[in-house]
Amino acid sequence: MAIIKSETGKRELPRFYMELAIKAMKDSIDEKNKNNPSPRVGAVLVFPNGDYDTACRGELREGDHAEYTLLDKKYRTDDLTGCWIFATLEPCGPGARNKPKLPCSERIANARIEKVWYGLQELNSNASGGNEYLEGMQVETNPFDSDLHNELHTINKKFEDWVEVENTKTKIVGSTSNGSLNFALSNTNFSLLSKDALKYYVSKTKKEYSWDSDNLRTDLINKNLLEVNKETQEVEPTGNCLLLFGDNPRDKFPQASVKAKVDYGNGKEPDVQSFDGALVLIPKQIEDWVRKVLPESMDRSEFSREKKSNFPPEVIREVVINALVHRNYDLDGAKIQIDITPDKIEVRSPGEPFAPNTLSDLQNFTAISYARNKQIAYVFNLMRLMEESGLGMDTFKSMRKNHDLPLPEISYKKPNLVVAFPRTFDVIKKVSKNKALVKLNDEELSGYQWIRENGEVSKKEYAEHFEFDDKKALRHLNKMKKEGLMGDNGKPATSPNYKYVINSDD
Repeated sequence: MAIIKSETGKRELPRFYMELAIKAMKDSIDEKNKNNPSPRVGAVLVFPNGDYDTACRGELREGDHAEYTLLDKKYRTDDLTGCWIFATLEPCGPGARNKPKLPCSERIANARIEKVWYGLQELNSNASGGNEYLEGMQVETNPFDSDLHNELHTINKKFEDWVEVENTKTKIVGSTSNGSLNFALSNTNFSLLSKDALKYYVSKTKKEYSWDSDNLRTDLINKNLLEVNKETQEVEPTGNCLLLFGDNPRDKFPQASVKAKVDYGNGKEPDVQSFDGALVLIPKQIEDWVRKVLPESMDRSEFSREKKSNFPPEVIREVVINALVHRNYDLDGAKIQIDITPDKIEVRSPGEPFAPNTLSDLQNFTAISYARNKQIAYVFNLMRLMEESGLGMDTFKSMRKNHDLPLPEISYKKPNLVVAFPRTFDVIKKVSKNKALVKLNDEELSGYQWIRENGEVSKKEYAEHFEFDDKKALRHLNKMKKEGLMGDNGKPATSPNYKYVINSDD
């Protein structure tokens, strides 16, 4: 494809180029002389004046990466300072290419690219680390919109399945948490692992061997979860292994616990539980407990009986799974906490939002799945315990549509990331940290929740969805903007492309 000249002399919104990259990805050419599947990758290079060009993997030469094709083959002699790149797969990281070849992340930094948007996280342990490298080189990185991920996964399913198999043959890149999670711990051995947890792992991953077999030990060694002691030749679990499968993980990691409390709100003694076992067993244990206590914790007053919805336990389960996978295990004494009251359900997870996701991404439900603890996330993914396409964002975003419940409020209160679920629409204003919501009436609040689901909307879309006339729709939208709940997309107010955009609380 030849360079496309901009008609306006400026760049379009990022979504435009994301979709172009996906379109280019579909033209990728497989390598003929390799047994393993090739990833399908598309990329777009955008100049500061809005001109752009696209490339796909193998476009000019078999095996050439899409970013390499743009930076080295098409525009090697051009000044690319300040350009943007959109790639459907995270650019390969340092060490991914044999010298003298450079990985795409280094080429991007050397070309002085200003910003990079990427689709899928690179899960191949031999090629990952591109984003971390770019951020260290002061190149801004941003994820594709989360609603595009399913298409990316579907198109690359063969490659992702192959990567999963290959990653079991080599040591998975360690988690980005510091401390002792990635290494064998002293005074530990295989007997400290839970029989139930290992059986559950074997069952969920459909292995054809027993929980105490040499095959399982080999599998965990290949995943860098067991290490062989060179002196004794005994296998020793790493910190990650003890967290995932240990009988008593808190013996080594006192902070590895989920504390749950339900306040029934009717004078009844609160119920407090502690879940301290293997991480892989905790989600089901919590879901069972929640199913028992949720009905009793509902407000039974005449006023609210008709408004109360049964809160889906599987949503709490998913929030807890994400907390287990993405929390910061280096914070001594900091535990995951669940508080259930008649008004809300709140889950607190130790640690700030983990780059490249920001608090704003989480609040706007656009965060992608980029794990702080990669080995824990990898095992949870293998066991099909967690949503792989974005930190539960799809679940959160669909609370209104699927369960007739308010969207969650996400905030950060040091040292915890807090996800709060109002249990009814009439308590949103009380639960939310955003005090501007108090000024909205019920109709406006419903409109605000709907806009949060969609991220940005036009006046026409808002009016049509709620069957309002233009005057009423404009009154609602302008009030929300005046109260600081929304901004706009930067287009002139008279433009047909003008849209209202949700403001984050951070």
